[in-house]
Amino acid sequence: MILSIILLLIGFVILVVGAEKLVDAASGLANNYGIPNIVIGLTIVAFGTSAPEMVVNVFASVNGSSGMVMGNVLGSNIFNVLGILGISAIIYPLTVKSNTTWIEIPLSLLSAVLLLILANDFILNAGLTNIISFGDGLVLLLFFCVFLVYNITVSKQVGPEADVLDIQKYTVGKSVLWILIGLAGLILGGKLIVDNAVGLAIEFGLSERIIGLTIVSIGTSLPELATSLAAVKKKKVDIAIGNVVGSNIFNVFFILGVSSTILPVEIIPSNFNDIWMNILASFLLFIFLFTGKGRRLERWEGGVFLGLYVAYLLVLIMGW
Repeated sequence: MILSIILLLIGFVILVVGAEKLVDAASGLANNYGIPNIVIGLTIVAFGTSAPEMVVNVFASVNGSSGMVMGNVLGSNIFNVLGILGISAIIYPLTVKSNTTWIEIPLSLLSAVLLLILANDFILNAGLTNIISFGDGLVLLLFFCVFLVYNITVSKQVGPEADVLDIQKYTVGKSVLWILIGLAGLILGGKLIVDNAVGLAIEFGLSERIIGLTIVSIGTSLPELATSLAAVKKKKVDIAIGNVVGSNIFNVFFILGVSSTILPVEIIPSNFNDIWMNILASFLLFIFLFTGKGRRLERWEGGVFLGLYVAYLLVLIMGW
């Protein structure tokens, strides 16, 4: 058991460092070939911050661990809003831009509701087992393509003055080397996490769903947590909230979409509690923007988010 915990922690470290090195090296390589920073931000950086969830879910899908797949996606999304935004708003109130308020946050809520609809095969077609099927995965990936087109359109309207990426300067050879090292880190870290998380679930008599919703989802969300806290520290609050909302959309549309095309993801009855919690978190985020002056997430609202997340964890762990 102790060895599994140590290997799990090592897996998280390798996974996060691998994702960071991959993003830095790939961004540097793209920059060397004259690719605009905004394109790098929308592709390499966006994919890189969600790489931990992606790699863990691919390994879980290949292993047939549906509970881990759903737990990681839903747990990450719930932690992103209630945990990361809760902590960030307590540190410094988060002001939200118009596009984020009226398009990106509602799109995040739409992704949560769409997941509920796609998961309800039994209601839509009596007698079927509830799954996120190959066809459902294609639907999610189609929505992801729409999201990418929206991002590219917005980036063209904003213009180069919004370019805030700090890209590492690497030679082509060094970039390729670090890309390979980063990919190796992602693969090794992802395998260590999935194998040992499943082992711990068996050891403690917990389900893969619980492990995925807690330890795995929080661990794979470390890049988002680090990015948001760094942005809040620099008073770049729009980056903090945009990072979280974008990650939630990415997790459902792309990561769950890819996972379900590898292997259909079975939905167990308790998953619906987590799906509804995901919807509640997204809904509260939208509502809280209209409860004070301006479009802002206040400190007390961050406290509500954090308190709700702690209560959710207690319900999960205690099995109430």
